[in-house]
Amino acid sequence: MTQGEPPDRRPRESQILAEPATVERCRKDYDTGSADRATAYKQMSRRAVPDAS
Repeated sequence: MTQGEPPDRRPRESQILAEPATVERCRKDYDTGSADRATAYKQMSRRAVPDAS
């Protein structure tokens, strides 16, 4: 039974570090996440404890 070449164990370049953080990229990322934030807000508001008054 022969084994192939061992897997490459060298670290790979991080995509987060490879892309510079610019105002345009941050704005686009923020705008893209608006639906996710709205969904999270709805889910959190459903779990909120009712007011005891």
